[in-house]
Amino acid sequence: MALASTATRHEGSPDIQKHWDGHHGVHAARVLPGQYYVTDCETEMISTVLGSCIAACIRDRKLRIGGMNHFMLPAGDLTLDGMATRYGAYAMEHLINDILKLGGRRENLEIKLFGGGKIMRGMTDVGQKNIDFVTRFLETEGLEVEASDLGREFSRKVNYFPTSGRVLVKRLRSLHDTSIAQEEQAYSRVLADEAPGNDIELFD
Repeated sequence: MALASTATRHEGSPDIQKHWDGHHGVHAARVLPGQYYVTDCETEMISTVLGSCIAACIRDRKLRIGGMNHFMLPAGDLTLDGMATRYGAYAMEHLINDILKLGGRRENLEIKLFGGGKIMRGMTDVGQKNIDFVTRFLETEGLEVEASDLGREFSRKVNYFPTSGRVLVKRLRSLHDTSIAQEEQAYSRVLADEAPGNDIELFD
């Protein structure tokens, strides 16, 4: 029988799904495209599955508060100076700001990046555009990347333990790629209709 979550502080998207992961002996919060989750609970893991999307795993290494987001730039105008970058900035700023709101500090942030795969051959490499965006975003903010597993022609399952910073990455076989690509294409169509606000600024 799963125990109740003992998280003392958490932030994130309102529809985060959680379940008991018996293999790792923790509660797992599943982050879907467009979502993010932040926690300081030692018995919580954050997981997601990525195709061309990016997941940033960020934590304050001293306070052991951390979280993960899952985002992509919409199809269409993917120039890094275009409106499409607002979607990635929105996801990154929400995640970082919530860590800072819970007491984290910019100088203590540990950042790891995953995803950006090219899983649909013959189509525009959205994954590389996502990689280019997040790399430039972090450079602009003066934040360094501790570790990454980006690009190439496969999807990934990512399990993140935010209090320790441990990340488990499983590179998935091609049979998963079609369903993941279909989910991401559906999400991209939603992005085309719903532009997020741009009123968030990083603070510390």
